[in-house]
Amino acid sequence: MKIGVAGVGRIGSMHAANLAALPDVDQLLLFDPVPGRAADAAAALGGAVTAVDTADELVAADGVLVATPTDTHPELVRRAIAAATPVLCEKPLAPDLTEMAALVEEIETSGVPVLVGFQRRFDPATAELHRRLRSGEAGSVYLVRAVCNDHLPPPAEFVATSGGLFRDCLVHDLDAVPWLVGDEVTEVYAAGSVLVDQAFADAGDVDNAIVALRFAGGAHALLSASRHDPVGYDCRLEVFASEDSLAVGWDGRTPLRSLESGGPHPEAPWQSFTERYHDAYVNEMKVFLDVITGRAANPSPPRESLTSFRLALACEESARTGAPVSLAAEVAA
Repeated sequence: MKIGVAGVGRIGSMHAANLAALPDVDQLLLFDPVPGRAADAAAALGGAVTAVDTADELVAADGVLVATPTDTHPELVRRAIAAATPVLCEKPLAPDLTEMAALVEEIETSGVPVLVGFQRRFDPATAELHRRLRSGEAGSVYLVRAVCNDHLPPPAEFVATSGGLFRDCLVHDLDAVPWLVGDEVTEVYAAGSVLVDQAFADAGDVDNAIVALRFAGGAHALLSASRHDPVGYDCRLEVFASEDSLAVGWDGRTPLRSLESGGPHPEAPWQSFTERYHDAYVNEMKVFLDVITGRAANPSPPRESLTSFRLALACEESARTGAPVSLAAEVAA
């Protein structure tokens, strides 16, 4: 199988390395708009990996992975679906809601498989949690609690272009939690502060935030995120339901020190999201190949990413106004 990768920065290079290690991938084509970057990445990977000069050369492959800057995603996805080439696109599909909604319609009309790269959907423990909730064996959901803390703050240049804490970081929880609960969000409340670095305020952003979600069936979710955790990278999720209490992200590397006698004390805390979600990223590439060959259904369809983007915008509105944002009318529609 021949796979094209558009964009070989930090994330694209990681995806390319994971793809190159899979036995189903016979050839990898790399493109990057930065001169020389694709050639350097191809040389570093070795084997049947080739740098190409234009993104158009990728759509002749069996599938295309898009990991270029966000504002280029719509054009590259459109080129791929026009050629009937399946796509895995890093989130978000587009930089604004209007273009994303239009693109989702185009994708669905085309019938070409397009996956959105929310890696938590491919995380083995999170997928098992989803299975238990959807099967009903855990009962009905009462409450979800989610934490996502960076170990070290991102560089200032990233902050200025990231889209903000709600769209860049918390959007992963805004995707995963409704997917797990299996219900519509009817109300959003969010608040944020700048506690880590003035650079976030200078960029019109926050570096610590909380979000409360109310679901149509009455369940609630409490989400939190921070750009700094002195112990390590912390991303975990708990579900309290009528038949069970379940968690993902709790293990010997969870960066939380218990003060109880004999309580857990991490010896090697997670340091980054790429380390914490290594297995998820590898599995994401495997599932992408399975979707291309028809062996699996699409677990991360574009329309669901539209939902999480809308929720992120509602969080921004709530944080700006200090009031909850009702989505009940949208749900009824």
